[in-house]
Amino acid sequence: MMAKTFELGSGYTISRVIRGGWQLAGGHGTIDRQQAVTDLIATFDAGIFTYDCADIYTGVEELIGAARLRLANERGLDVAARMKVHTKLVPDLERLASISRDYIRSIVDQSMRRLKTERLDLVQFHWWDYSQPRYIDAMGWLNEMRAEGKVRNVGTTNFDTQRLSEILSAGVPVVSQQLQYSVLDQRPAKGLAGLAADNGVSFLCYGSVAGGFLSEKWLGAAEPSMPLENRSLVKYKLIIDDFGGWDLFQHLLGTLKAASDRHSVDIATVASAWVLGQPQVAAVIVGARNQAHALANARIMEIALSAQDRAAIGTVIAESSGLEGDVYTLERDRHGRHGSIMHYNLNAGGK
Repeated sequence: MMAKTFELGSGYTISRVIRGGWQLAGGHGTIDRQQAVTDLIATFDAGIFTYDCADIYTGVEELIGAARLRLANERGLDVAARMKVHTKLVPDLERLASISRDYIRSIVDQSMRRLKTERLDLVQFHWWDYSQPRYIDAMGWLNEMRAEGKVRNVGTTNFDTQRLSEILSAGVPVVSQQLQYSVLDQRPAKGLAGLAADNGVSFLCYGSVAGGFLSEKWLGAAEPSMPLENRSLVKYKLIIDDFGGWDLFQHLLGTLKAASDRHSVDIATVASAWVLGQPQVAAVIVGARNQAHALANARIMEIALSAQDRAAIGTVIAESSGLEGDVYTLERDRHGRHGSIMHYNLNAGGK
């Protein structure tokens, strides 16, 4: 059994499974706010005490803030303090050229109000366009807020090896990078993992179940045609295509199924456990549609893949040519297949 917690920074411990907030944002169906808060607390009770959200996830910071307040009211401040909440700071594409200290501070202050806290546990910074060079300035301003005590830890989201190196060289104490990592996408292992190891940066990984594609639902299923149900499925279907296509994906699912049967869990659990076993990975970020799903996600921390499991999965991965480029390179091409489906100005209005 693997460790269920990870010390991300000095004296700062997280659960190795993080409850993602993306599914609570717009575009994933109607949300019952009271039930959502109850489900968030059920996740906490299942041993997943770390949560991920973002300034651009509509309504999600408020929901997590409500869950933390309810915990404090019903169980006391000491219990509520165990809840760790990571948010993201995602400046709009159209604002990058004119980014300012005030803009950065306004988003941090907004997240503090929404999350009902006087200090954010971790702020993860994202930048859309490297041709706009002020990401180092922005990280410096965020670090100022860390020094002031408004932010406990600073991290990055989807930076490539070169730009993360620049940020670290500027003296910003980055503790983590959130990025996509899965049995379908090993781009973080190309060069970024080495830089991270040298600088004490850990990975917080999304996409470990490829938006639900890595599940029994798709084992033996015919290849779906566009348009798919939502943008998340479109995104991960493109990843499958680049991995090697539907036939190789089916081979991978079959291999994951064999491992899941050996451990009496599901395919998604094995896929996420594989990611947790990779170098520099501190945690995987997973969604949960309900309380039962949260309990299933907690099992990710309860299994350890065998050498046989890892070898079998590795053999299938070796048949793939792999995704091109560094972390998020494909997604940064706004005219390419991956980048053209992104939304770039979700903070527009008010800042």
